[in-house]
Amino acid sequence: MSDRNKGILLLLVSALGFSLMGAFVKLSGDLPTAQKAFFRNIVAAAITLGFVLRHRERLFGKKEHQKLLLARSALGAVGIVANFYAIDHLVLSDAEMLNKLSPFILIIFCAIFLKEKALKFQIAAILVAFVGALFIIQPQFSVQILPYIVGVVGAVFAAGAYTFLRVLGDKEKYYTVVFYFSFFTTLILLPFMIFLYEPMSWQQWSLLILAGAFATVGQFGITLAYKFAPANEISIFFYSTVVYSALLSIVLFGQVPTLLSVLGYIIIFGASFYMFLKNNRMDKKELKQEKQLQTS
Repeated sequence: MSDRNKGILLLLVSALGFSLMGAFVKLSGDLPTAQKAFFRNIVAAAITLGFVLRHRERLFGKKEHQKLLLARSALGAVGIVANFYAIDHLVLSDAEMLNKLSPFILIIFCAIFLKEKALKFQIAAILVAFVGALFIIQPQFSVQILPYIVGVVGAVFAAGAYTFLRVLGDKEKYYTVVFYFSFFTTLILLPFMIFLYEPMSWQQWSLLILAGAFATVGQFGITLAYKFAPANEISIFFYSTVVYSALLSIVLFGQVPTLLSVLGYIIIFGASFYMFLKNNRMDKKELKQEKQLQTS
């Protein structure tokens, strides 16, 4: 199997992991969002702790990277809580697609904070993606719009976390970064969990443990996928999350996305596919130019 196909397979597994996480969070019932997020992260922290100890890495990374790790974790913590709130209050596939706005927002953040130039086709794709988001949100300026707004806020904070991940690059091992984030989020959520705690049945315990386990599968899958192949070659396959989530919504919850939501999915996916094709074309052009320089 080629490295590219390995990356695609891992990304499909990652997408399934995150989709199942969302389904288990929703199935766990009417519990406080902070309580659900706490158990998702403490399970992920326990699993990744094993990886860090096995590879004899530093638990909390290198001293010179603490500000980056803290910023990534703080933004990611808000992103997770907002995403869980959206999952609880929306059709699962709607919540997932709003969360998938983060790659577009990441381009904006990288242009502003990292001085990475945003190309014209990227700006066009961002605008189209936000039009797609409006089809999903269907703004009515009522209380019902709140979960959609929170879902978009979750995507914004996730994009902020990914911006710091770009700065971190390969400076820290992936399991160290995941452990740091999970441990930090667990500590931050602990007071809220204690204050808002509601007793859980053994089924709810089981569902939240499964949510944490599959979230870890998703996190490891996406991290390893991008080690085998560049993100611009395979990232489009991560949108399979929405397909998985739509099927889970119908089968487990009897929730069928509206036609306008489906249209929004198609618009956002189309914008992503357009960026995918343009990035590949640019890479091939750059590779061709490099070969010509080498032979001249």
